[in-house]
Amino acid sequence: MEEADLLISPRWVIPVEPHGAVLEDHAVAVADGRITAVLPAAEAARRFPSAERVDRPAHVLLPGLVNAHTHAAMTLFRGLADDLPLQQWLGEHIWPAEQRWASSEFVRDGAELACVEMLRGGTTCLNDMYFFPDQTAQVAADTGIRAVVGMIVIEQPTPWAATVDEYFDKGLAVHDQFRGHPRIQTAFAPHAPYTVGDDSLRRLRKLADELDVQVHMHVHETANEISTAVAAHGRRPLARLAELGLLSPALAAVHMTQLTPDEITTLADTGASVVHCPESNLKLASGLCPVADLQAAGVNVALGTDGAASNNDLDMFGEMRTAALLAKSVAGDPAAVSAADALAMATINGARALGVAADTGSLVPGKSADMICLDLAHPATQPVYHPVSQVVYAATRDQVTDVWVGGQALIMQGELQLAHAADLEARAEGWRERVARTDV
Repeated sequence: MEEADLLISPRWVIPVEPHGAVLEDHAVAVADGRITAVLPAAEAARRFPSAERVDRPAHVLLPGLVNAHTHAAMTLFRGLADDLPLQQWLGEHIWPAEQRWASSEFVRDGAELACVEMLRGGTTCLNDMYFFPDQTAQVAADTGIRAVVGMIVIEQPTPWAATVDEYFDKGLAVHDQFRGHPRIQTAFAPHAPYTVGDDSLRRLRKLADELDVQVHMHVHETANEISTAVAAHGRRPLARLAELGLLSPALAAVHMTQLTPDEITTLADTGASVVHCPESNLKLASGLCPVADLQAAGVNVALGTDGAASNNDLDMFGEMRTAALLAKSVAGDPAAVSAADALAMATINGARALGVAADTGSLVPGKSADMICLDLAHPATQPVYHPVSQVVYAATRDQVTDVWVGGQALIMQGELQLAHAADLEARAEGWRERVARTDV
C-alpha cells in the first residue's frame, strides 16, 4: 500500500501547472513534506487510506503565493510617511529613520510581523532585501516560511555595514550560516544601479556565478533614475548592467517601469526576470510597468508587494488583482494579463525568478507541499463559475483558512500555529512609540 502522511481534499485544486487548469473533486497527497500525487478524491481515498484527512468542501487549494520582492522589516515603518514623492519619501523620512532605528532587534521584530502577515494572507515564500539579513533569515526559519534572503550591497554606510568590503563579508557569512537549509536561500541584493558602482557589480557577478545564487536589484524604477544615469554614465542603467554581464536568468530586476521595446527584447533574449510591484509603483507614482508587452515577448514576470512602508500591506491577493487590472488599462486591451496569468505571476513565475521553481510555485508531484486553502463560501465569492477568476478578481486574503509549507501546517482553520508570535502587536506598538518621537 502506498504511503502518504496527509491528504487534502478541497472542492477545487488549482495546480498552476498546467496554466489555467482547475481540477474539481481532486485531492493532493503529501509524504515527508512533498507532494506525491494530485488525483481524483475517490481514488486518493482508496490509495492512501491511512493518511491524515483534511476535507475542505467549499475551498480551493492552490500553491502558496510567492512575494518576489519585499523589505520585510519595513512593516515597522508602515504609514510613517505617506503620499510623498519617492525621493522625498526616502531622503527626508525613510533613510533617516533607518539610520536611527535599524538594528538587529528592529529587523527581527519587523520581519516576524511581516512573516505572520504574509502567512495569514497565503504567502509561503518571500524574497527579501534589507539590512541584518541574518535576522530575517532566522525569523523565516523559526516561523516556517520559505525565504530567499538578500546579501545586500550598497555603497554607503548603514547600520548593517560601513564599507563595501563589510557588506560582502557579512553577506557571505549569512550565506554560509544558512547553507543547506531546506527553506532558506540567499541571493545577492545590490540596491540599485545608482547606489552600486561598476567594481562592486563585477565582484558581485563573479561571486554569484561561483555560488550559483540569484541577483535581486531595483532597476529602472523611475524616469529620474534613467535621466540621471544617462547624464552620469552616458547610457541607461539596463545597458550598463548588460555590459557588466548581469543580464541573465539569475537576475530578478525589480520595478522596471521605464522600458523601451529594445530593452524588452534584451530581457527576453537574456532570460532575466522582472518583478512587478504594481501597488507600490502606483502609490509612489513611479511609473507603469509594461507587463503585457513583457509577457508577449516571453519575459518571466513575477509579483512583489515591495515594503509595507510604501504599499502599505503585504497582500499578494491585492497585488494579483491590481496587476491584472492595471495591465489591461496600460495595454488598452481587456484580454491582457488574464486571471490565470496573474495567478502564475504570484506563484510559479515568482518561484522561477527566485531560482526555487524546483521546490515551490505549483502543485506538482515531487515539489515541496507549499499550499494554501481559500474558502470561497462567502457572499463576495459566490456563485463560482470560474475558480481562477474568483481567486484573482473577488477573493481576499482574509479568506485564507489553511497554510502549509513543506507539509507543515502553519495556519489551520484560520488559527496561527505559532505560539511565540503572541506578543507581536505589543512589540510593534513599542516601536511605533519610539519611531514617532524622532521622525523628521
